[in-house]
Amino acid sequence: SNAPAGKVELKKKVTLLRGISIIIGTIIGAGIFISPKGILKHSGSVGMSLVVWIACGVLSLFGALSYAELGTSIKKSGGHYTYIKEAFGPQMAFIRLWADLIAIRPAGLAVISLAFGQYILEPLFMPCGVPELAIKLTTSVGITSVMYLNSMSTSWTNRIQIFLTFSKLLAILIIIVPGLYMLFKGETKNFDNAFEISNVQLSGLPLAFYSGMYAYAGWWVLTVPLAICISMAIVTSCYVLTNVAYYTVMSAEELLASEAVAVTFAEKTMGNFSLAVPIFVALSCFGSMNGGLFAFSRMFYVASREGHLPEVLSMIHVRRHTPLAAVLVLYPMTMFQLFVGDIYSLLNFMSFLRWLFIGVATLGLIYMRYTRPDMPRPFKVPLIIPAVFSFTCFFMVFLSLYSDPLNTGIGFAISLTGIPAYYIFIVFDRRPKWLQEGLGNTNESVLQWTVEKCMHSLPMASHHPICCFFQ
Repeated sequence: SNAPAGKVELKKKVTLLRGISIIIGTIIGAGIFISPKGILKHSGSVGMSLVVWIACGVLSLFGALSYAELGTSIKKSGGHYTYIKEAFGPQMAFIRLWADLIAIRPAGLAVISLAFGQYILEPLFMPCGVPELAIKLTTSVGITSVMYLNSMSTSWTNRIQIFLTFSKLLAILIIIVPGLYMLFKGETKNFDNAFEISNVQLSGLPLAFYSGMYAYAGWWVLTVPLAICISMAIVTSCYVLTNVAYYTVMSAEELLASEAVAVTFAEKTMGNFSLAVPIFVALSCFGSMNGGLFAFSRMFYVASREGHLPEVLSMIHVRRHTPLAAVLVLYPMTMFQLFVGDIYSLLNFMSFLRWLFIGVATLGLIYMRYTRPDMPRPFKVPLIIPAVFSFTCFFMVFLSLYSDPLNTGIGFAISLTGIPAYYIFIVFDRRPKWLQEGLGNTNESVLQWTVEKCMHSLPMASHHPICCFFQ
């Protein structure tokens, strides 16, 4: 990294092939094993569910291209947060950050981790169901180990990430190949009258959209237009083929009855070899847990440099370049949500907030075309693309308040708490100097003490418990 001496930064470097693998590796994860059930349930038929999968792929492509313009014209790191801050100012950006911190990230991590627990235990409890508590305990062990690994070393987590990306693609291949083989042998009975219109309801649409967009989440990690187009084409094809494979082997009713779709699929197609599938799926979920955490810590780091989070949180452990503070904040929130909710309620709760703010960021692109026409834009997207994307986001988000008022309502309430939080933590932060210094020093020394104690208790870390605070 060509950072000035004495500065510790999170490192970054990317080529086209690496770019494609980063995007695919981030997107393909737990989603394809969690979402099929949610999409089928809310879209009402096999044919409609495949339409939703394709539509979500196209929408994600639109979103990613809009973000490519934002990312190439606004050269600062920080993703959604930075884009909203540039377009609509610090207050809106803080509310987005607040929602991310206490709701979106912890819930997202909890969803993936619950899938991890479900898939690891499913084969052990066959053919009975897995007890709820067992899943939650396994899940908490999974989260704890991911957090621990990330606090120890990022180069280690990067190395394991490549292996995990490989196991994701393998998990999908193990499903697509036998599924398509059976399809070509003439197993098409589950596709007869696929577009059964009687079950389709408008109120189900936003929840189908949430499940679908959840599976594609992660398209915003890179802003290279070519890499985006190639990756989205690959991912959408993979997802549609995986679903076709599921439906070749399972009827709609069987899919809806299954707690872990890929395990049911494996039982029906592979006999003794079926154990391989849940293992690869669990590894895939583990990879997503790992990748998500790293992206989160980078945003944290940017926001605390902007003065939107306590300075203490941009502290990066000098030797390991690890996002320790982000881990310490995320961990308790994730554990709490994990024990309170289940996969689908957490998914709706989190999606409401996520798509609301991504819609806002994309709206910011359109807004800045008018307010800042002279801004250099190396890549310009046709305006219809962000327009369609942000309209769809807002439409689905507000319709979902009607479809699932409880979970989305809680999400809405949480975003509103960002307003008083902004005044308490940011505006009130301009309080008298002596008071601020008194409070600041106490907090910093307490947190520094905590971090050093953590570091002493971690093996290997004891030699070098220096933490670095910087603007």
